[in-house]
Amino acid sequence: MTKKSEANLVFWLFLAPVLFAFLMVMVIPFFMGSFYAFTNWSSSAKLDGGFRFIGFENFIKSFQDPSFLYSFGITFVYTVLNMFFINLVAFSLALLVTSDLRFKHIYRVGFFVPNLIGGLILGYIWQFIFNNAIPSLGNLIPALQFLSDPNNLMLSKNTSALVAMVIVGTWQYAGYIMMIYIAAIENVPQELHEAAKIDGATPWIRLKAITIPMAAQAFTVTMFLTLVNSFKQFDVNVSLTSGGPSTMLLGKPILGTELIALNIYNTAFISNNLAQGQARAVVFFLVLAIISIIQVYVNKKKEIEL
Repeated sequence: MTKKSEANLVFWLFLAPVLFAFLMVMVIPFFMGSFYAFTNWSSSAKLDGGFRFIGFENFIKSFQDPSFLYSFGITFVYTVLNMFFINLVAFSLALLVTSDLRFKHIYRVGFFVPNLIGGLILGYIWQFIFNNAIPSLGNLIPALQFLSDPNNLMLSKNTSALVAMVIVGTWQYAGYIMMIYIAAIENVPQELHEAAKIDGATPWIRLKAITIPMAAQAFTVTMFLTLVNSFKQFDVNVSLTSGGPSTMLLGKPILGTELIALNIYNTAFISNNLAQGQARAVVFFLVLAIISIIQVYVNKKKEIEL
Protein backbone atom coordinates (compact mmCIF):
# COMPACT_ATOMS: atom_id res chain seq x y z
CA MET A 1 0.00 0.00 0.00
CA THR A 2 1.37 3.40 -1.01
CA LYS A 3 1.66 6.33 1.38
CA LYS A 4 -1.15 8.12 -0.46
CA SER A 5 -3.44 5.10 -0.02
CA GLU A 6 -2.56 4.88 3.66
CA ALA A 7 -3.31 8.59 4.09
CA ASN A 8 -6.68 8.19 2.37
CA LEU A 9 -7.50 5.16 4.54
CA VAL A 10 -6.64 7.05 7.72
CA PHE A 11 -8.69 10.03 6.52
CA TRP A 12 -11.82 7.93 5.91
CA LEU A 13 -11.36 5.99 9.16
CA PHE A 14 -11.34 9.23 11.13
CA LEU A 15 -14.28 10.56 9.11
CA ALA A 16 -16.35 7.36 9.33
CA PRO A 17 -17.84 7.94 12.84
CA VAL A 18 -19.01 11.42 11.88
CA LEU A 19 -20.47 10.22 8.58
CA PHE A 20 -22.21 7.34 10.35
CA ALA A 21 -23.73 9.67 12.94
CA PHE A 22 -24.82 12.14 10.25
CA LEU A 23 -26.37 9.33 8.23
CA MET A 24 -28.26 7.83 11.18
CA VAL A 25 -29.37 11.09 12.80
CA MET A 26 -29.99 13.34 9.78
CA VAL A 27 -30.17 11.65 6.38
CA ILE A 28 -32.17 8.48 7.13
CA PRO A 29 -34.71 10.22 9.44
CA PHE A 30 -35.20 12.93 6.81
CA PHE A 31 -36.13 10.46 4.06
CA MET A 32 -38.21 8.34 6.45
CA GLY A 33 -40.08 11.44 7.58
CA SER A 34 -40.66 12.51 3.99
CA PHE A 35 -42.19 9.09 3.29
CA TYR A 36 -44.42 9.20 6.39
CA ALA A 37 -45.76 12.59 5.26
CA PHE A 38 -47.65 10.74 2.51
CA THR A 39 -49.22 8.22 4.89
CA ASN A 40 -51.77 8.17 7.75
CA TRP A 41 -48.99 7.52 10.27
CA SER A 42 -50.04 8.12 13.88
CA SER A 43 -50.14 6.31 17.20
CA SER A 44 -53.73 5.25 16.42
CA ALA A 45 -53.18 4.19 12.77
CA LYS A 46 -54.17 0.60 13.57
CA LEU A 47 -57.49 1.77 14.94
CA ASP A 48 -58.08 3.88 11.82
CA GLY A 49 -57.93 0.99 9.36
CA GLY A 50 -54.20 0.34 9.43
CA PHE A 51 -51.13 2.08 8.10
CA ARG A 52 -51.65 3.16 4.48
CA PHE A 53 -50.46 5.55 1.79
CA ILE A 54 -52.77 8.57 1.35
CA GLY A 55 -50.84 10.75 -1.11
CA PHE A 56 -50.97 14.54 -0.69
CA GLU A 57 -53.90 14.51 1.74
CA ASN A 58 -51.78 15.69 4.68
CA PHE A 59 -50.38 18.58 2.66
CA ILE A 60 -53.85 19.63 1.46
CA LYS A 61 -55.28 19.54 4.97
CA SER A 62 -52.31 21.53 6.26
CA PHE A 63 -52.88 24.36 3.80
CA GLN A 64 -56.59 24.31 4.63
CA ASP A 65 -55.79 24.82 8.32
CA PRO A 66 -55.86 28.55 9.28
CA SER A 67 -53.42 27.98 12.15
CA PHE A 68 -50.76 26.62 9.76
CA LEU A 69 -51.14 29.54 7.35
CA TYR A 70 -51.11 32.03 10.22
CA SER A 71 -48.03 30.46 11.79
CA PHE A 72 -46.16 30.79 8.49
CA GLY A 73 -47.14 34.46 8.24
CA ILE A 74 -46.21 35.29 11.83
CA THR A 75 -42.92 33.40 11.42
CA PHE A 76 -42.03 35.55 8.39
CA VAL A 77 -42.77 38.72 10.38
CA TYR A 78 -40.79 37.49 13.38
CA THR A 79 -37.86 36.44 11.17
CA VAL A 80 -37.62 39.82 9.42
CA LEU A 81 -37.76 41.74 12.72
CA ASN A 82 -35.37 39.38 14.46
CA MET A 83 -32.83 39.46 11.63
CA PHE A 84 -32.89 43.24 11.49
CA PHE A 85 -32.51 43.91 15.21
CA ILE A 86 -30.01 41.13 15.91
CA ASN A 87 -27.69 42.28 13.14
CA LEU A 88 -28.13 45.96 14.00
CA VAL A 89 -27.36 45.41 17.68
CA ALA A 90 -24.58 42.90 16.98
CA PHE A 91 -22.81 45.17 14.49
CA SER A 92 -23.14 48.15 16.82
CA LEU A 93 -21.67 46.15 19.70
CA ALA A 94 -18.87 44.91 17.45
CA LEU A 95 -17.97 48.50 16.53
CA LEU A 96 -18.04 49.42 20.21
CA VAL A 97 -15.75 46.64 21.44
CA THR A 98 -13.27 47.06 18.55
CA SER A 99 -12.79 50.74 19.39
CA ASP A 100 -10.37 52.16 21.95
CA LEU A 101 -12.85 51.52 24.75
CA ARG A 102 -11.35 50.50 28.11
CA PHE A 103 -12.15 46.96 29.33
CA LYS A 104 -13.49 46.11 25.87
CA HIS A 105 -12.52 42.44 26.26
CA ILE A 106 -14.64 42.21 29.42
CA TYR A 107 -17.54 43.73 27.52
CA ARG A 108 -17.12 41.14 24.76
CA VAL A 109 -17.52 38.36 27.29
CA GLY A 110 -20.51 40.06 28.90
CA PHE A 111 -22.31 40.56 25.60
CA PHE A 112 -21.67 36.94 24.60
CA VAL A 113 -22.84 35.32 27.87
CA PRO A 114 -26.63 35.42 27.10
CA ASN A 115 -25.99 33.07 24.17
CA LEU A 116 -24.84 30.43 26.66
CA ILE A 117 -28.22 30.34 28.41
CA GLY A 118 -30.60 27.67 27.17
CA GLY A 119 -33.63 28.90 25.26
CA LEU A 120 -36.18 27.30 27.60
CA ILE A 121 -34.59 28.83 30.70
CA LEU A 122 -34.20 32.14 28.93
CA GLY A 123 -37.89 32.19 28.03
CA TYR A 124 -38.98 31.57 31.61
CA ILE A 125 -36.61 34.25 32.91
CA TRP A 126 -37.97 36.85 30.51
CA GLN A 127 -41.54 35.73 31.17
CA PHE A 128 -40.95 36.63 34.81
CA ILE A 129 -39.45 39.99 33.76
CA PHE A 130 -42.38 40.88 31.49
CA ASN A 131 -45.12 39.61 33.83
CA ASN A 132 -43.66 40.52 37.24
CA ALA A 133 -40.52 42.65 37.26
CA ILE A 134 -41.67 45.34 34.81
CA PRO A 135 -45.19 45.69 36.35
CA SER A 136 -43.49 46.04 39.75
CA LEU A 137 -41.80 49.20 38.48
CA GLY A 138 -45.26 50.67 37.98
CA ASN A 139 -46.04 50.07 41.64
CA LEU A 140 -42.78 51.63 42.79
CA ILE A 141 -42.57 54.62 40.42
CA PRO A 142 -45.77 56.70 40.05
CA ALA A 143 -44.77 57.95 36.59
CA LEU A 144 -44.65 54.35 35.37
CA GLN A 145 -47.92 53.27 36.95
CA PHE A 146 -49.33 52.33 33.55
CA LEU A 147 -46.90 49.37 33.50
CA SER A 148 -48.78 47.71 36.36
CA ASP A 149 -52.03 47.63 34.37
CA PRO A 150 -52.71 43.96 33.41
CA ASN A 151 -53.89 45.15 29.99
CA ASN A 152 -50.44 46.63 29.31
CA LEU A 153 -48.44 43.48 29.95
CA MET A 154 -46.10 42.66 27.06
CA LEU A 155 -47.36 39.10 26.81
CA SER A 156 -51.07 39.95 27.01
CA LYS A 157 -51.48 40.97 23.34
CA ASN A 158 -50.34 39.33 20.10
CA THR A 159 -48.39 42.32 18.76
CA SER A 160 -46.58 43.13 21.99
CA ALA A 161 -45.93 39.42 22.66
CA LEU A 162 -44.25 39.14 19.27
CA VAL A 163 -42.17 42.22 20.09
CA ALA A 164 -41.24 40.57 23.39
CA MET A 165 -40.02 37.49 21.50
CA VAL A 166 -37.89 39.72 19.26
CA ILE A 167 -36.42 41.44 22.33
CA VAL A 168 -35.51 38.10 23.90
CA GLY A 169 -34.13 36.74 20.61
CA THR A 170 -31.98 39.82 20.12
CA TRP A 171 -30.73 39.75 23.71
CA GLN A 172 -29.79 36.07 23.39
CA TYR A 173 -28.27 35.94 19.90
CA ALA A 174 -26.72 39.38 19.31
CA GLY A 175 -23.59 38.52 21.33
CA TYR A 176 -22.88 35.47 19.19
CA ILE A 177 -23.32 37.36 15.92
CA MET A 178 -21.19 40.15 17.40
CA MET A 179 -18.19 37.78 17.55
CA ILE A 180 -18.42 37.18 13.79
CA TYR A 181 -18.53 40.90 13.12
CA ILE A 182 -15.57 41.46 15.44
CA ALA A 183 -13.47 38.96 13.46
CA ALA A 184 -14.41 40.70 10.20
CA ILE A 185 -13.76 44.23 11.50
CA GLU A 186 -10.39 43.33 13.00
CA ASN A 187 -9.30 41.86 9.64
CA VAL A 188 -9.80 45.21 7.91
CA PRO A 189 -6.27 46.61 7.20
CA GLN A 190 -5.59 49.57 9.50
CA GLU A 191 -3.62 51.22 6.70
CA LEU A 192 -6.90 51.91 4.91
CA HIS A 193 -8.33 53.72 7.93
CA GLU A 194 -5.14 55.68 8.45
CA ALA A 195 -5.06 56.75 4.81
CA ALA A 196 -8.72 57.78 5.01
CA LYS A 197 -8.05 59.81 8.15
CA ILE A 198 -5.23 61.66 6.39
CA ASP A 199 -7.65 62.46 3.54
CA GLY A 200 -10.09 63.88 6.09
CA ALA A 201 -12.70 61.11 6.03
CA THR A 202 -15.14 61.19 8.95
CA PRO A 203 -15.83 58.06 11.04
CA TRP A 204 -19.17 57.62 9.22
CA ILE A 205 -17.51 57.79 5.79
CA ARG A 206 -14.81 55.32 6.91
CA LEU A 207 -17.54 52.97 8.18
CA LYS A 208 -19.55 53.20 4.97
CA ALA A 209 -16.64 53.15 2.49
CA ILE A 210 -14.15 50.84 4.23
CA THR A 211 -15.48 48.78 7.14
CA ILE A 212 -18.81 47.63 5.67
CA PRO A 213 -17.46 46.68 2.20
CA MET A 214 -14.47 44.87 3.72
CA ALA A 215 -16.80 42.99 6.11
CA ALA A 216 -19.30 42.05 3.38
CA GLN A 217 -18.61 38.32 3.72
CA ALA A 218 -19.45 38.50 7.42
CA PHE A 219 -22.84 40.00 6.57
CA THR A 220 -23.58 37.02 4.31
CA VAL A 221 -22.78 34.59 7.14
CA THR A 222 -24.63 36.49 9.84
CA MET A 223 -27.72 37.05 7.72
CA PHE A 224 -27.84 33.33 6.95
CA LEU A 225 -27.40 32.33 10.59
CA THR A 226 -30.02 34.75 11.89
CA LEU A 227 -32.43 33.78 9.12
CA VAL A 228 -32.21 30.05 9.89
CA ASN A 229 -32.17 30.56 13.67
CA SER A 230 -35.21 32.85 13.58
CA PHE A 231 -37.19 30.62 11.24
CA LYS A 232 -36.53 27.56 13.41
CA GLN A 233 -37.28 29.30 16.71
CA PHE A 234 -38.96 26.87 19.09
CA ASP A 235 -37.66 26.79 22.66
CA VAL A 236 -38.12 30.49 23.48
CA ASN A 237 -41.52 30.39 21.78
CA VAL A 238 -42.59 27.49 24.02
CA SER A 239 -41.33 28.89 27.32
CA LEU A 240 -42.09 32.60 26.79
CA THR A 241 -45.58 32.61 25.24
CA SER A 242 -46.52 28.96 24.54
CA GLY A 243 -47.97 30.33 21.32
CA GLY A 244 -50.47 32.58 23.10
CA PRO A 245 -52.43 34.74 23.47
CA SER A 246 -55.14 33.40 21.20
CA THR A 247 -56.67 35.21 18.25
CA MET A 248 -59.22 34.55 15.50
CA LEU A 249 -58.58 33.78 11.84
CA LEU A 250 -61.23 32.75 9.31
CA GLY A 251 -63.67 32.23 12.17
CA LYS A 252 -61.37 29.79 13.98
CA PRO A 253 -59.53 30.40 17.28
CA ILE A 254 -55.77 29.99 16.89
CA LEU A 255 -52.63 30.77 18.87
CA GLY A 256 -51.46 34.31 18.14
CA THR A 257 -47.68 33.82 18.51
CA GLU A 258 -47.39 30.20 17.44
CA LEU A 259 -44.38 30.07 15.14
CA ILE A 260 -44.15 27.36 12.50
CA ALA A 261 -41.87 25.05 14.54
CA LEU A 262 -44.30 25.13 17.48
CA ASN A 263 -47.23 24.58 15.11
CA ILE A 264 -45.55 21.44 13.75
CA TYR A 265 -44.91 20.19 17.29
CA ASN A 266 -48.50 20.84 18.40
CA THR A 267 -49.90 19.15 15.30
CA ALA A 268 -47.74 16.05 15.70
CA PHE A 269 -47.69 15.52 19.46
CA ILE A 270 -50.55 17.52 20.98
CA SER A 271 -53.12 16.70 18.29
CA ASN A 272 -51.55 13.24 17.76
CA ASN A 273 -51.43 13.74 13.99
CA LEU A 274 -47.86 12.65 13.34
CA ALA A 275 -48.14 12.33 9.56
CA GLN A 276 -49.65 15.79 9.09
CA GLY A 277 -47.03 17.25 11.40
CA GLN A 278 -44.36 15.58 9.27
CA ALA A 279 -45.97 16.98 6.10
CA ARG A 280 -45.79 20.46 7.59
CA ALA A 281 -42.15 19.84 8.49
CA VAL A 282 -41.41 18.94 4.85
CA VAL A 283 -43.06 22.16 3.67
CA PHE A 284 -41.14 24.06 6.33
CA PHE A 285 -37.85 22.56 5.14
CA LEU A 286 -38.52 23.37 1.49
CA VAL A 287 -39.54 26.97 2.21
CA LEU A 288 -36.55 27.56 4.48
CA ALA A 289 -34.15 26.00 1.96
CA ILE A 290 -35.48 28.20 -0.87
CA ILE A 291 -35.38 31.39 1.21
CA SER A 292 -31.86 30.59 2.47
CA ILE A 293 -30.55 29.97 -1.05
CA ILE A 294 -32.07 33.25 -2.26
CA GLN A 295 -30.63 35.14 0.70
CA VAL A 296 -27.11 33.77 0.18
CA TYR A 297 -27.32 34.47 -3.56
CA VAL A 298 -28.42 38.08 -2.99
CA ASN A 299 -25.75 38.69 -0.34
CA LYS A 300 -23.03 37.16 -2.50
CA LYS A 301 -24.10 39.43 -5.36
CA LYS A 302 -23.89 42.45 -3.06
CA GLU A 303 -20.40 41.37 -1.93
CA ILE A 304 -19.22 41.71 -5.52
CA GLU A 305 -20.93 45.09 -5.90
CA LEU A 306 -19.31 46.40 -2.72
